[in-house]
Amino acid sequence: MKSTLSSTRNAGQPLGELELEVMKALWRRSAATGKNVWEEVTTTRKAALTTILTVIDRLCHKGLVGKSKDEGLLIYRPLITKEDYTKQTAGKMLKDYMNLSSSSLVASFVDALDELQDGELEKLSALIEKKKREGRG
Repeated sequence: MKSTLSSTRNAGQPLGELELEVMKALWRRSAATGKNVWEEVTTTRKAALTTILTVIDRLCHKGLVGKSKDEGLLIYRPLITKEDYTKQTAGKMLKDYMNLSSSSLVASFVDALDELQDGELEKLSALIEKKKREGRG
């Protein structure tokens, strides 16, 4: 089996809507042909097979998806986990926005967190206190 895996050089960049759908399909399957990905994506949206293959190719060039040949079929695999992608992308976005106004960003984040998830503010507060203690020690 021939492999052409590359680094995840653009992992911190947010993906477009269709790119994200393709990545979600690959994260669920861990390895798939282009047709497998197309079949999964088209359960929730309309897209041509050629469009999905183009998106997969773009994700390969971005270093987020690797491809290998197995018995004449191209098999695609995510080169980054969903968790790592989320962490890297969120981190980059936060840094970018914090350069504009860190207090406004944090206030918006706290408001959204309070509205969306019970108990998360307490977890965030505990994390802040832990970081404060680590900084003093």
